[in-house]
Amino acid sequence: MSGQRVLLIHAFGSDPAVITGALRVARNASRGLPEARIRVVVQGPAVAGLVSGSGFDEDLADTRRGVIDVAACGNSMEREGIEQDQLTEGVTVVPSAVIHLAEQQWSGAAYVRV
Repeated sequence: MSGQRVLLIHAFGSDPAVITGALRVARNASRGLPEARIRVVVQGPAVAGLVSGSGFDEDLADTRRGVIDVAACGNSMEREGIEQDQLTEGVTVVPSAVIHLAEQQWSGAAYVRV
């Protein structure tokens, strides 16, 4: 992580609306922690909310304009039948949310689950 402060926001749930709360938390955190890199990691059926046209596109675009990254769990996408090219522009994929979150925490990132 090269000395940069990182905040991980873990959005897990069966309802894609969990994304709205996670993105709101991320935007609030970016105002209070302007020096930090913030990454929202979406896991579980909520990854369906990251699909282009799912109703969260505008919220995702507004959030990504700052220093906030949004990533989908590849394992969750596979279970939900979602392909990477279906995701809203700018959303990245991590192969496994659990592994990514653990590795980032071991490297010093702060973790919040919403």
